[in-house]
Amino acid sequence: MDYRLLGRTGVEVSPLGLGCMMFGDRTKPEDSFAIIDRALDAGLNFFDTSNSYGKGRSEEVTGEALARDGKRNQVVLATKYYIRVGEGPNMMGSSRRFIIEQCEKSLKRLKTDWIDIYQQHRPNPSTAIDETLRALDDLVTSGKVRYIGTSTFAAWQVVEALWASERHHLNRFVTEQPPYNIFERRVERDLIPMAQTYGIAILPWSPLAAGLLTGKYGHGKTVSGDDARYARWPGNPLERARWVQPVYDAVEKLLPLAEAKGCTLSQFALAWVMAQPGVTSPIIGPRTMVQLEDNLKALEVTITEDDCKAVDRIVPRGGMIVPYYEGAFGPHAHRV
Repeated sequence: MDYRLLGRTGVEVSPLGLGCMMFGDRTKPEDSFAIIDRALDAGLNFFDTSNSYGKGRSEEVTGEALARDGKRNQVVLATKYYIRVGEGPNMMGSSRRFIIEQCEKSLKRLKTDWIDIYQQHRPNPSTAIDETLRALDDLVTSGKVRYIGTSTFAAWQVVEALWASERHHLNRFVTEQPPYNIFERRVERDLIPMAQTYGIAILPWSPLAAGLLTGKYGHGKTVSGDDARYARWPGNPLERARWVQPVYDAVEKLLPLAEAKGCTLSQFALAWVMAQPGVTSPIIGPRTMVQLEDNLKALEVTITEDDCKAVDRIVPRGGMIVPYYEGAFGPHAHRV
């Protein structure tokens, strides 16, 4: 496997990352252990979770799997803070209090002495960035965290943080997790060029657009059953906003591109993200072993310049069919 540098850190990670959101929730622990073992055997060494996934169960199951295998040292392990994890006004956010508290809890659940990449799950307009960076810097200095990163920040928010780190002599963010897939390409406008300029590793989440790029959603296809992610949130307006006619039209145009390469649409879509400039390691989120095996085959797919031009004709560079980048362009985009 051809490993890739994690930005300017010198650390090398696999070109696909294993997202652990399903583990301990929709995927039972024993099945989760098997998926993690298979990912390790395939050469994946970047694992991503969060304190909020499954109310902490994802971290527990991931930590237990790595403890069983004795392969913690082989894995670049990432987790996150920020999302609400309990009642009360201080059970979410990016304050020093919350960050330090949640890091200690994540370490215990993950059964580890350190977190390789500790990430802020979303931008927070109500907390000064230097407050956040000072707490993260203390965690790095203490050895509990190796590197720090962000998720779904706008380019200007990352640059503001870099400026604050330089001004206050604090450890800087080295990774950013944006939503990036064929249907959501807005990060190409400024976030990815910014990341390339400042040595920020791009770790895309939802490279399959939450299943929309698997091909199972389309004209005349019923969205139901345990395998259909969108069927789980029938009343969620944001999810419904992503389940629209242009998706079906685009899928019909993309399917022949995948068929011409002898791969599934999901494999084509993952390979496309991996091939984009500035991308380090897209994060897959398999619920089953079958899904993992399908995703792993994307590593064998080569995306050519002609493939990229064909995709551009369906969804232009910097364009968008379904919205995912709301953390940066929505209500969190400006300080209050």
